[in-house]
Amino acid sequence: MANPVVTTRIIRRLLSSGAHARAERLLARVHPADLGPLLADLTPDEIRLVIDLLFRQHRAATLLAELPPEMLPEIFEAIGDQRLADVLARLEIDDLLLLAGHLPDERRETVLERMPLGKRDELRHAELYPPESAGRAMTTNFLALDQKMTAQEAIDSIRATGESADPILYLYVVNDQRQLQGVVPIRRLVSSPSDALCGDLMIAETISSPADADQEEVARLVARYDLLAIPVTDADGCMLGIITVDDVIDVITEEATEDIYHLAGLSEEDRVFSSARLSVRKRLPWMLLNLVTVFAAASVVGLFEATIERMVSLAVFLPVVAGMGGNGGIQTLTVITRSIALGEIEFSTGLRAVGKEMTVGLMVGVTAGALSGLIVYLWLGNPIMGLVLWMAMMITMTMASLIGAAIPLILKALGQDPALGSGVIVTFCTDALGFFSFLGIATLMLNRLV
Repeated sequence: MANPVVTTRIIRRLLSSGAHARAERLLARVHPADLGPLLADLTPDEIRLVIDLLFRQHRAATLLAELPPEMLPEIFEAIGDQRLADVLARLEIDDLLLLAGHLPDERRETVLERMPLGKRDELRHAELYPPESAGRAMTTNFLALDQKMTAQEAIDSIRATGESADPILYLYVVNDQRQLQGVVPIRRLVSSPSDALCGDLMIAETISSPADADQEEVARLVARYDLLAIPVTDADGCMLGIITVDDVIDVITEEATEDIYHLAGLSEEDRVFSSARLSVRKRLPWMLLNLVTVFAAASVVGLFEATIERMVSLAVFLPVVAGMGGNGGIQTLTVITRSIALGEIEFSTGLRAVGKEMTVGLMVGVTAGALSGLIVYLWLGNPIMGLVLWMAMMITMTMASLIGAAIPLILKALGQDPALGSGVIVTFCTDALGFFSFLGIATLMLNRLV
């Protein structure tokens, strides 16, 4: 694998000196997935030259498919309409859908009109499927066989396809109406007698997905049944395309990124190569909401101002209770959100999970609270302060686990993303609850504390 930093410096030097042939040979040794960091440091004119060199190698389309989405606007700007149309026309439909969605509105129709009619019609048809569905993630490049074909004829049909960018993992057996009948693994095909019929070799019990299924659900099927590819069918069972394991990995990465970003209150458009202006615009609303929740939690402390005035040392231990509660709530939130994302838990079975998490929170609170109380006793010599901290931590950890488990389940039941803003909500609730429980118990026992 080439070192992107070194490669960038060398490429820039070769381009500035006019040694384009040497630059082309160097680019040929760099994998398309490693070209993203390289292009990020080049100027638009240099990017245009690199695209021209890759176009000669028929690698420009592969490069675009591998680039981070946040880099695409700058790359598109450096490529002319006709050249961009030629590059996009070489992509599989799933990659074409993704890149076409990032085309600027003012250029989209111009670029698409310059593409071949067949490719353009295929794109228009694919865009009819719901966003993030199996129909949008599938590729239409697959090999379908008739049940009466022999193993040797099937092998000959594979040879006839020539060298393909996508490996052939399974052969799909269809009838005259192109309805899916079964699947023949490559290993079974090549190890069978040449006169064996595909209908006898196929696995009839085939896992498939409807075109309108959510891509996340398709990823679960592939992971659950250890598949390398899964066929996509219409309502009549006719083959439309396949989703291969590399596309599933992309879906899993996308969904995991979405969940992580939502937990932190971030937008998916906010990436490492995004402009500072975009990042500020996407982060500021959530940060302002977080600011409101922080002041709301702080107002709870204001309710016990008189208690803190009588015993200022109480303020020292507020971060301990709130911090432990926040961490416990986030841990529970993460576990429950992951379980929902993987289909391991539904709202109907959520009560058992909530009960289990509350038990865990109580036990952790008892243990951590006892240790905290001992530290306070050794530090201040005040056993009542240790008792207050222990009781507050038990309550806070138990309720934090309840909140961390309940919020994603409630959001799921309401049809919302379970991770949407959950981190901000859980942090606010656990902070406010921690402050209230600790200072409330301290107020009740204030005379003995003092």
